[in-house]
Amino acid sequence: MDEYQSLSHSKWECKYHVVFIPKCRRKTLYAQLRQHLGEVFRNLAERKESRIEEGHLMSDHVHMMISIPPKYAVSQVVGYIKGKSAIHLARVYGERKRNFVGQHFWARGYFVSTVGRDEATIREYIRNQEQEDQRLDQMNLWR
Repeated sequence: MDEYQSLSHSKWECKYHVVFIPKCRRKTLYAQLRQHLGEVFRNLAERKESRIEEGHLMSDHVHMMISIPPKYAVSQVVGYIKGKSAIHLARVYGERKRNFVGQHFWARGYFVSTVGRDEATIREYIRNQEQEDQRLDQMNLWR
């Protein structure tokens, strides 16, 4: 918090809470794939001079808090991460015979919100997302 980064002529702190889902919200993000994707996302973010501050991969969606320099648009970085990770997943886990350009693993849209001064709250929310989803699922069983 309050750690500003700098470019040649500016100081900045641009952090965003991003959520996106796999196509048709398929529960495809399991065990080793979830762990592997975290590393892939971090590497892809670094290529756009961004940093994933906090992240959690649920079975059917991804939560991350990402720091993006002001010289990049949020849509550009999120699109890059989603596109390149989809190609990577297709190459590693998909059929190796196919051309991997144009693979569609992630749904088209995403949610994004600026973090601002609520950084600690959003970090806590991302960390506890899995327990909260399980609690809500349990509550829905009794309806």
